[in-house]
Amino acid sequence: MPSPLPPRLPAALADGLRADLAAGYTRGAVEDALGPVATAALQREEPVAARRATDGVTEAAAVLTRLFLLGEPVTRAELDTALPRTTTAGATAVGLVTAAGEGDDDEVRAAVDLRPYEASDAAGEARWWLASDLGELATGRSLHADHVLGIGGASLTLARITVRDHRPRVLDLGTGCGVQALHASRHAEHVLGTDVSRRALDFAAFNAALAGTPLELREGSLLEPVGGQRFDLVVSNPPFVITPPAAHAAGLPVMEYRDGARPGDSLVADLVSGLGGHLAPGGVAQLLGNWEHHAGEDWRERVGGWLEAAGTDGWVVQREVQDPAEYAHTWLRDGGLRPGSALFDAVLSAWLDDFAARGVEAVGFGYLVLRRPADESRPRWRRVEELTSPVQGPLGGHVAHVLAAQEWLAATDDAALAAQTFQVAEDVTEERHLRPGEPDPRVLLLRQGGGFGRTYRPGTLVAGAVGACDGELTLGQIVGGLAVVLDQPADAVAAEVLPAVRELVLDGLLVPGPY
Repeated sequence: MPSPLPPRLPAALADGLRADLAAGYTRGAVEDALGPVATAALQREEPVAARRATDGVTEAAAVLTRLFLLGEPVTRAELDTALPRTTTAGATAVGLVTAAGEGDDDEVRAAVDLRPYEASDAAGEARWWLASDLGELATGRSLHADHVLGIGGASLTLARITVRDHRPRVLDLGTGCGVQALHASRHAEHVLGTDVSRRALDFAAFNAALAGTPLELREGSLLEPVGGQRFDLVVSNPPFVITPPAAHAAGLPVMEYRDGARPGDSLVADLVSGLGGHLAPGGVAQLLGNWEHHAGEDWRERVGGWLEAAGTDGWVVQREVQDPAEYAHTWLRDGGLRPGSALFDAVLSAWLDDFAARGVEAVGFGYLVLRRPADESRPRWRRVEELTSPVQGPLGGHVAHVLAAQEWLAATDDAALAAQTFQVAEDVTEERHLRPGEPDPRVLLLRQGGGFGRTYRPGTLVAGAVGACDGELTLGQIVGGLAVVLDQPADAVAAEVLPAVRELVLDGLLVPGPY
């Protein structure tokens, strides 16, 4: 069966459709219509509770949820009431629905998935409606090879970690339905979205028109569409899934949105190494990726080599690691195959054979941040680490802080650091662990409430220095005081305290004066 045509939104219909959706199809309205139990079930892709909650309900949120999220038919009269300015005729004309006839009781079905999206970050509040292809939950069928994905866990993750300060030129590489480009439009002067899929670009154009936001869109693979252009921010959720050709040969469908048709993790490696030449001075690139863990090789060295090839500053955070069987199982389920079938077992075996032959022991997933320094003469900063603790809220502000702090630290020698005052960040707490009856703690921990929620276990000198950081005393004065109290040479105290302070400043636990 051929893929359905993407919707197209003429300017004359955009305002009316936007007003209709704003009046009755917001995230809050959908949650109220479903109730907490059905909302939670639908987030797990379990539709039964949502069907029960909306069955026979004629309010706009219930009608549009049945239609666009559950793939259930509604009547023409119900849709005319839910979209009074657009009506069924207008929704049909732009490609949102198909109608069986023109009678009030005639059946109308969704041609696309259309859902409300809301977010809040450093750039402010965002509220849009995003169209994408209907998923398996709504259609009961496997996805097309050129399926255009809507909002998913990966796209939400990327949106939450992206820096949101002003950026004149932004590239959304692999834009899909356009959500990253829409986010960027709130803090950029010009946004370019690229994708290898013409259908994806058509969906992005529809979503941009519905949002009333102009975007430039170009078709092409990875960095090919941008030539020699440079950008102040690049965001990308690329097709990073490591799918061996043998898995496709065994029957796994090729999916454009996730399968890059490159061996191993080379697509992400090539993209990272190529991005450096497309960043303006001070420009930042943020992307998601997978990387292989090979027998006899530290994954940090592997990914660190990608950063070396990029020639930029680089920060990689590994958030999750899966063994080969778990990884293959995850993406087989994503591709519509179900455990227990002969096809599932055959493809899984082909996948595991490929990993075993290449010495792949695990696959990591996480974030990659690149930055071209404004001062090209300084040494490059590289940080490759694993942070798996849960995080609360958007991380874009924290990423921006780390990048700004690193620039400040790179330009601040130890003498200037010692002359600076510091304060403990507001979100930092101290934990003391001691046995009952003992006067002194055996373990002292500094915990970060925001950011990545890091935990530090400082030694006696560093703990004393942090405790004295009140914004009044300089670090040099604190070091001198510790040296006197503990009867140690000031140079020895400074040798332990200053590097630790640099690390705490970088991660946001200590805050210097303005920089």
